[in-house]
This record gives sequence, structure tokens and C-alpha cells, in this order.
Amino acid sequence: MNLGNRNTNHEAMDSKNSITPDNAKTSENYVVVGGSQGIGAAIVERLVAAGNSVIVYSRTPGRLTELPTVAHRIWDATRDDFPSDELPESLAGLVYCPGSIQLRSFANLKLDQFREDLEVNLFGAIKSLQACLPNLKRGATIHPSRVVLFSTVAVQTGMAMHASIAVAKGAIEGLTRTLAAEWSPTVRVNAIAPALTETGLTQRFFGTPEKRQAMDARYPMKRVGRPVDIASAAMYLLNAEDSWFTGQILHVDGGMSSVYQA
Repeated sequence: MNLGNRNTNHEAMDSKNSITPDNAKTSENYVVVGGSQGIGAAIVERLVAAGNSVIVYSRTPGRLTELPTVAHRIWDATRDDFPSDELPESLAGLVYCPGSIQLRSFANLKLDQFREDLEVNLFGAIKSLQACLPNLKRGATIHPSRVVLFSTVAVQTGMAMHASIAVAKGAIEGLTRTLAAEWSPTVRVNAIAPALTETGLTQRFFGTPEKRQAMDARYPMKRVGRPVDIASAAMYLLNAEDSWFTGQILHVDGGMSSVYQA
């Protein structure tokens, strides 16, 4: 199927037609929510480079127009129902990338701000998972299908000013383990818990050379994360051959969660 027409309208896809390109018989179908920027875009690039076809759901297309075998659909995870009629009949994997950063003291957080973080990080993931589950089950013909969610280092490692995001991402970790138990052996479910990664969402932390130096110094590896670091971990979790790995939280955080610096 030719993906040259990458319009952003919610046009229903014929469920009988895979988005697999004709010249890639081993191509698999993936959904990446929030795949137009940052970590999500890096994951999409690697999936495409491996010969796969990807549907990206996000509010804007970003640089996706440069990539072959990618279809973009406009979707706001905080407001819209998931457009499941646009999915291919079977899916090899689902990646849910949206996140948020609201760093405030607990005393200054309003209940609505907790709700906002839950909408983006948890409820949007739940919508995606419930909509894609039938397609993931149909995709598990030879190997289990794969789901990758995102947590944060701030769940395992207590950090001041992180109460709201730790609550939302802590729920993601619980959901990861529960679904891994409920959906095995048909679907593997894992999560990645990164530390600070340089993306558009985090640019305010790198506004000056001094800020960047201070952020880099916090990590045993003496630098913050890059989208490629997290995308590489995601590709491991999405690899069909690594089929004995489920219900895990993979910490990709420069050593912050486990290495003590004197």
C-alpha cells in the first residue's frame, strides 16, 4: 500500500489492507502515539529503518512527512476517543510516548494539575491500549505482540517537586505489570523509565551553558539523556526475538536510579 498521501484527516483505513509496503514482505505494523517529536520520533525513525510501517497518532505531524511508510493521524490523547477504525487489522506493537513535566512543590499543586498529568500520561495510554488490544492479539501469530509504555526515574527515586508526575507514572508502572500478567503470553507489556532527556519538552532546563553543565553533572554518566538512548531501549523491547521479557520497567537514566555518587 502506498503511503505517499500522508494527510492528517481522520480517514478510515480499510482494515483488510495492511500498511505494509509491497517491497518489504517481513514488515510489521506499529502504532506510535506521540511519535512526531522527541523520543517518539526517534522510535518511529528506527522502526521505519528496520523496514516496518508505522501509524503515528499525535496533535501535529512534526517531521514525519520526511519518512516513508509512515501515516499520520491527528489525535489529542486528552480529549478524543481513540479512532480505532483507522487501525490495520493486525499490529505487532504499540508505543505510547506522551508525557508532561509539572515541577511544583506538593503544597502548590492543585488537584486539576494532578488530573492534567493523569489525562496525558495514564488515561491517554488506557484509551490507546483498549482500542489496540484486538489488533495486537491478531498480530501475535508467530511471536507475541509488544507494548511499550513510559514511566520516569522519579517513580523509583523520590525527587522533590515531582509529586504529580510521579503519581501519574507510578500508575503506568502498575498498569504495565498488571497487563503483562493479564495479556501474557499473547502480548508482552513493558515500560521504560528514563531520566531527563533532551527534547523539545525539556528545553527550558538547558537555557544556558551553566544550566546544561549542572544537569549533566547530576548523572553518573555525566550527561543527560538523548532521544537515541531511549529509542534504542524501546527497539529492544519491540524486538520480536526477545520474547521472554514482560512486566518489566527498564531504567534508562544514566545510572541515576542505581548508582551512588560520593
